[in-house]
Amino acid sequence: MTSGERRPRSLREVVFVDGVRTPFGKAGPKGVYAETRADDLVVRVIRELLRRNPALPAERVDEVAIAATTQVGDQGLTIGRTAALLAGLPESVPGYAIDRMCAGAMTAVTTTASGIAFGAYDVAIAGGVEHMGRHPMGEGADPNPRFFSEQIVDGSALVMGSTAENLHDRFPHLTRERADAFALASQQKYAEAVANGQIGPELVTVATRSAEHGWGLATADEPPRPGTTLEGLATLRTPFRPHGSVTAGNAAGLNDGATGCILAAEETAEELGLTAGMRLVGYGFAGVGPEVMGVGPVPSTERALARTGLSISDIGLFELNEAFAVQVLAFLDHFGIADDDERVNPWGGAIAVGHPLASSGVRLMTQLSRQFAERPDVRYGLTAMCVGLGMGASVIWENPNWEGTK
Repeated sequence: MTSGERRPRSLREVVFVDGVRTPFGKAGPKGVYAETRADDLVVRVIRELLRRNPALPAERVDEVAIAATTQVGDQGLTIGRTAALLAGLPESVPGYAIDRMCAGAMTAVTTTASGIAFGAYDVAIAGGVEHMGRHPMGEGADPNPRFFSEQIVDGSALVMGSTAENLHDRFPHLTRERADAFALASQQKYAEAVANGQIGPELVTVATRSAEHGWGLATADEPPRPGTTLEGLATLRTPFRPHGSVTAGNAAGLNDGATGCILAAEETAEELGLTAGMRLVGYGFAGVGPEVMGVGPVPSTERALARTGLSISDIGLFELNEAFAVQVLAFLDHFGIADDDERVNPWGGAIAVGHPLASSGVRLMTQLSRQFAERPDVRYGLTAMCVGLGMGASVIWENPNWEGTK
């Protein structure tokens, strides 16, 4: 090889080693994190990842990518770097912030994973945070007036609840009754998973403080509503339009929380003695009309499947973000999957546990990884979500515990 020739590169396998999250809280002055900083939630997550994985020396972390949708205040200032420093990582470890609205943490994973595959990193920490109580979605935003004056987007495109109502309009067979039934199932499956100890081990205890209650500990998710009934859901008002279909019961709430995970080259994980929870197969992002952003996971999943040579029938577990019940139903209908298919969100979803925007992608991945450990009969799983401004995000994973490899 002469000095002017490029050295050929081969992509490396990337594995999801471990994921953790804070308990999710209710946004607002009465929420558990009302007086807790967003960056401190991220710090707690990073420290816990290192505590649970002592075989990983802190200096071996090559990058920290943290997502936030509203990058102001304690969610601003390049939070990946500031949180890394606050968590005690060496000064040599760089970090950055990333934003793809709800798919922020998912994009932090795919971006750093791509760097690992290419050989730029060996190990990375990726995650996300959203403190919707301190920073409501859209705070400080200044949408260009051309969006509306030139009719670049529909007038409802910037109101997520309105985009969900638009989906009910586009697919009238996706009724409020179906959405309510799906929402009830989410609550029930979440409660069962907590009772079985399936949800809980991944949670990081967070010290909290409030002027009203003093010091305390956040140890469990705040948003779930265990007393939910179909009859109660049917009485809820429809805030986005009169006589609509979207309610506080069949949509995720406004929440605070943080997530994080360790990604590594498979060879590096083996070198360090780190256990792989999942192996990355491929991913896809796609755009759709902003006014029906909920259908985004359909084309992004089709793209991911096409690029990996898989079909929807190969997917044995689905972790689909439940921003709104109707957007999950639209996905299921498109792929011919029943509303109550046991492969879909077996431990419940965001309607029960909450959706702190940019953090949710890693929650999906963490749950899928833990499900893989229980299900050696399943080879492939999908994490997918709709994204504001008309996008979808999908990541396909392989189960290293799959019994077919033995």
